[in-house]
Amino acid sequence: MRLAETWLDGVTALPAGTTKSEAWTPSDWLDHTLGTWKRLCDPVAEQISAVWASTLPEEAKSMAGPLLAMMSQMGGMAFGSQLGQAVGTMSREVWTSTDIGLPLGPKGVAALMPDAIETLAEGLEQPRSEIMTFLAAREAAHHRLFSHVPWLATQLLNAVEAFAKGMKVDASGIEELARGFDPSALADPSKMEELLSQGMFEPKTTPEQAAALERLETLLALIEGWVQTVVTAALGDRLPGAQALSETLRRRRATGGPAEQTFATLVGLELRPRKLREAAALWERLTEAVGDDARDAVWQHPDLLPDASDLDDPAAFIDRAVGGDTSGIDQAIADLEKEANKEPDE
Repeated sequence: MRLAETWLDGVTALPAGTTKSEAWTPSDWLDHTLGTWKRLCDPVAEQISAVWASTLPEEAKSMAGPLLAMMSQMGGMAFGSQLGQAVGTMSREVWTSTDIGLPLGPKGVAALMPDAIETLAEGLEQPRSEIMTFLAAREAAHHRLFSHVPWLATQLLNAVEAFAKGMKVDASGIEELARGFDPSALADPSKMEELLSQGMFEPKTTPEQAAALERLETLLALIEGWVQTVVTAALGDRLPGAQALSETLRRRRATGGPAEQTFATLVGLELRPRKLREAAALWERLTEAVGDDARDAVWQHPDLLPDASDLDDPAAFIDRAVGGDTSGIDQAIADLEKEANKEPDE
């Protein structure tokens, strides 16, 4: 990790963001990330628990009587059980604390997962030491962003949280059940598990969430693209297999592992930077045009970042950064400085 930080110092204006380095087991990963998962997934679990009372017709409610509260509790518990299994499986698949692009662990703690990295190394031709250094550089680069771009982690987690809170649950399965409603059958927890395994609580994405998802995916792509750009520049010829490792990670992020796919099914959110190639190309071209310092200055304010349209047509964004039209950027920086210098009583 110290070697990776040294190499990154030469290719980015953002200073090191890690204060300590640790090796985590899957249990460690769960312990250190559980608080963040709880924040992200509680809104969905609460909706699952409440969906029975809001969906069943009045005659079914009267038939259920006191069983309604138990049914709601069982629905929430069953959802939590499935989600727990997905996160537990994910803990054995990830290679670093920032592997899925979110700041899940403690701030400033760089963590690598030796067991998972060992499994990865068994299927690749590169030396294990190169793979470890490559992943350490990616972990360190993520922490530089999350530590020194104050708004980034909060905005990223808020976006995921807002997506989850606004989710609608497709209640068609519950409505179908209600037509032949038998309250006594639902006193058996195995029946509830069977209903859930049939996809009864399938999340349904609304148009508003589709727009929110596009914004989230763009931000994830910008983070991953920047990390890929600076790690490639830092490692350069130092690690001969760096390019092949980058492609391996890109394909993995594009498809998601089994646990990540389960998470997407349960919560309705795929944590994938769909335009990673476009984002990486934009950061590379911007670096060539304005240099490392000006490139990284774009992270000073969310209004300065490229949007989804800029990923499709980076030339216009780069022209603005070079000097063709910097009025919007200059104004955003001026507003930020004005806010920072404002007196407490103003």
